[in-house]
Amino acid sequence: MSESERIIKNVNATMSMEGMPLTDEDKERLLLCLSGKKSFEATVDELINRYRKSV
Repeated sequence: MSESERIIKNVNATMSMEGMPLTDEDKERLLLCLSGKKSFEATVDELINRYRKSV
């Protein structure tokens, strides 16, 4: 298991305990950030903009 897979598995376990398991899209988004293909800041900005538009 790669370090990125381990991190995603741990995040999913923590979120699942709170009743909010990660979707496949969430896991892919995390993998892109952890691999350096996309910054965490850009990803957060995209999510904020997406949910602002939907409200």
